[in-house]
Amino acid sequence: MRLTFALIAALTPAAAPAADFVFCWEGANGYRMEGQMTVPDEFLDDGLLTHDHVTAFSIQGFHNGAPLGSWDLSQLTPTTSWNLSFDPFGMVFPTGGMHDGPKGQAWNAGGRADDCGTPGFGFNSGTNAQDLCVNDTWITDSMINRYTRFPVYPAGTVDRDCGGVPVIGRGPDAAPARG
Repeated sequence: MRLTFALIAALTPAAAPAADFVFCWEGANGYRMEGQMTVPDEFLDDGLLTHDHVTAFSIQGFHNGAPLGSWDLSQLTPTTSWNLSFDPFGMVFPTGGMHDGPKGQAWNAGGRADDCGTPGFGFNSGTNAQDLCVNDTWITDSMINRYTRFPVYPAGTVDRDCGGVPVIGRGPDAAPARG
């Protein structure tokens, strides 16, 4: 019996070591988002990582401290807007590009930020702004500059900058077209 358990244990692959990260985002008018993700260590030297490299991901939204909603990978469906780009060397989510490209983010919210489900919550960083979706509604009051830096931190980091700052010389404070 012990031999059977030992054999099963020997043949069961061990979980690959992984790095856990946390992040927070401060939108306009009291909107805020917090989240966490896990990336297997084997990918951390690969440069720009995508949603295909992430093994765990979740976000929670707030308005003036009150919960708005949440989303995680267990809710992912074939129709979910899901694009993530992460630069582990710079410890940032690239921003300012198309929501579905390497410099954009679509976390249960596509380019119009109106497709997060009801009830639902999502985040979008596209060519117009960084903003939230709540219950299939684009929350325009949450919009901030599309180039605002979006830092990522190792799990356990206590002092996190959630406000970010626009990258110097990277466009106007607001852009008129949706991305």
